[in-house]
Amino acid sequence: MKIVVVVYRLDFEMSIFTFTYLLKLATSMQLLLPRVSYLTLVTDKVKKHFQKVMKPDDVEEMWFEYEGTALKWHYPIGLLYDLHASNTALPWSIFVHFKNFPLQDLLHCPSNSVIEAHFMSCIKEADALKHKGAVVNEMQKKDHKQLWMGLQNDKFDQFWAMNRKLMEYPIEERGFRYIPFRIYQPTSDRPFIQKLFRPVSPDGHVHTLGDLLKEMLPAAIPKDNEKKKYQVVIHGIEPMLETPIQWLSEHLSHPDNFLHISIIPAQCD
Repeated sequence: MKIVVVVYRLDFEMSIFTFTYLLKLATSMQLLLPRVSYLTLVTDKVKKHFQKVMKPDDVEEMWFEYEGTALKWHYPIGLLYDLHASNTALPWSIFVHFKNFPLQDLLHCPSNSVIEAHFMSCIKEADALKHKGAVVNEMQKKDHKQLWMGLQNDKFDQFWAMNRKLMEYPIEERGFRYIPFRIYQPTSDRPFIQKLFRPVSPDGHVHTLGDLLKEMLPAAIPKDNEKKKYQVVIHGIEPMLETPIQWLSEHLSHPDNFLHISIIPAQCD
């Protein structure tokens, strides 16, 4: 799945006396990006496009913004869209900035190696939850590199040849040890909710998405006869709450092996 993204660059100059904004320059570019990738993987392409109309002194550390919100580079593109713009029509219009990096909101990302390190850290954390880290520890460095290069170059077969091993488990165990998941809310000051959660209860009950939300965020599930307040979105869709959480983890996790769940306000009729 891919998202059409339109990136704009706007430079504004404010008059101290009139407090009005004067538009100096506005240019844009259109990109078709994988939901599972990261915005920082296209920074070179974006910078090359806009540098044609920029002075060298105008280029500092790049960052992206949507409707006043700085977009976290370490969140997958699809997650950012689900959190901030899932109820808007494509293309998704975002802004790129080359100055005034928001230190209070974003981590620095000086190179692709930082993104790769973050991605592999997530892979290792997810495998620790699923297999006590056994699968990642058995992989060689070239296998780790294949996972990353498959994601970076949007080569599914290359990525899945390695990632398949991370999705396996003994049949008798009926699932992973714990489900790697993170629950996000755009209106919350907390980055995300992440706790230990097993796909199957000690008495053999297969846990569902609804079971996970009841334990982690009960407000996301409407009570009897109550109007739905929130949408539960994974990869741009609303799975049924009765869906087994193990199945979702196997089929709707991002390449970092985490199930990223967005809880967003429901649309008004």
